[in-house]
Amino acid sequence: MGEQVLASERDWTRIGLWLVGATLAYNVIEAVLALWFGAEAESIALVGFGLDSFIECAAAGVLLWRLGLEARGAEARALERAERRVHRFVGGTFLALAIYVTVQSVSTLWQREAPHESWVGIALAAASLIIMPLVSWGKLRAAREIGSAALRAEAKETLACSYLSLALLLGLVANATAGWWWADPVAALAMVPWLVREGMEGLRGESCEGECEDPSGPAAGS
Repeated sequence: MGEQVLASERDWTRIGLWLVGATLAYNVIEAVLALWFGAEAESIALVGFGLDSFIECAAAGVLLWRLGLEARGAEARALERAERRVHRFVGGTFLALAIYVTVQSVSTLWQREAPHESWVGIALAAASLIIMPLVSWGKLRAAREIGSAALRAEAKETLACSYLSLALLLGLVANATAGWWWADPVAALAMVPWLVREGMEGLRGESCEGECEDPSGPAAGS
C-alpha cells in the first residue's frame, strides 16, 4: 500500500509539472499577443491583460522549480522550505495582480477611456476563458493529491486569469456592441477583495486549510 501511495504521488507530481509547464508556455504566447494587439488597438485593458500574463509566468516558473525538486526525490525538509518560499512568492504575485487591477480600473473609470475594439483580443479572452478553468481544475486535483499549498495557490492564480479573461471579454464585447465602456473596469474591480485575501494567505504561508489532503490519506489511497 505504501509503495502504491508513493507511486501515485510521483504520478501526480509529474502531472502537476506538465500542467504548470503548459500554463507557462500558454501565458508567454498570451502575453505577447495581448501586448502586441493591445498596443496596436491602444487598449489599456488588453495591454494590462498581457502584463498579468507575465506575472503568471513568473509564478509558474518558480513553482516548476519546486515541483522539480520533488520529482527528483529531494528530502522532506528541503521540500518544506521550497514549499514555503513558493507559496509566499505566489502570494506576492496575487497582491501585485490586485494592485494592477485596481490601478488600471480606477484609471480607466476616472479618464473614461473605453476599451478599443479588438477582435484578436476578444478571441484571446474567449480562448483563455475556456482553457484556464480546465487547467486550474487539474492543478487543484494535483495539489490535493501531493499536499502542495504552493501548487494550490498557483492554481487559484490560474483561475484568476479566467476571471480576468471574462472581465476583458465582457468589456470588449459590451463596448463594441453597446458602447458600455465601463463594463470592463467594474467587473475587474469586483475581483480585488478575493485577490487580496489569497495574496495575504500566501504571504502568511497558510496551509491548504483542508483543501490539500495528505497524499497518504483517503484521497490517495482510493
